[in-house]
Amino acid sequence: MTHEHHSGSNGKQIALEERMAHGAKLTSPSVARNRDVILEAFRKHMPTNGLILEIASGTGEHGAYLTKALPDLIWQPSDPDENSRVSITAYGEDISGGRLHLPFSIDVTEYGWWDSPDIGNIDGMVSINMTHITHFNATEGLFRGAAALLKPGERLFFYGPYSINGEMAESNRAFDADLKRRDPEWGVRDLEAQILPLAHNHAFHLIAAEHVPANNMVVVFEKG
Repeated sequence: MTHEHHSGSNGKQIALEERMAHGAKLTSPSVARNRDVILEAFRKHMPTNGLILEIASGTGEHGAYLTKALPDLIWQPSDPDENSRVSITAYGEDISGGRLHLPFSIDVTEYGWWDSPDIGNIDGMVSINMTHITHFNATEGLFRGAAALLKPGERLFFYGPYSINGEMAESNRAFDADLKRRDPEWGVRDLEAQILPLAHNHAFHLIAAEHVPANNMVVVFEKG
């Protein structure tokens, strides 16, 4: 189970673990534990060239790691938190050819966010560890934007903790209770009851729902 940082829809920092600063770069300890799992799943299910839009990029470490490993990939990070964007920018300076673009702010709860001129002609979308530490309207807004931005056959990639028909690992159940104590609108989302109906409403079908360490899932949808 990963406890990363992301920003809420209002840009307020959500701290689920201690970040460390190395100059302008921020690091989340959980990234080192899950980045190879995410890379392997991304390589399996997503395009390894073209432009990927990441929602709620946090420190920027995932985009940096994936673009270093996949030299034909171009990454567009985003985050509503200013400190996160500073960190992402610093990581981008290490990536050859400017393939980790400058970040900008996206609030997926705002209707029409997908019309931003900053968003290019994307080939896929990624959201890592966001759905459980935002209100559900953020996930709804993410799907709404993905439906507007992605073309048929293009994919939307999620990573994080999920339950299936209410079933989840005990550690995730404790994590879910802790999240709900912080904010009753947060919590581990149910793939069958919450995510799949939302996906179907926006013409996405499930490509993969894979259990990965530790008690997380990779969930991939394709636009119909």
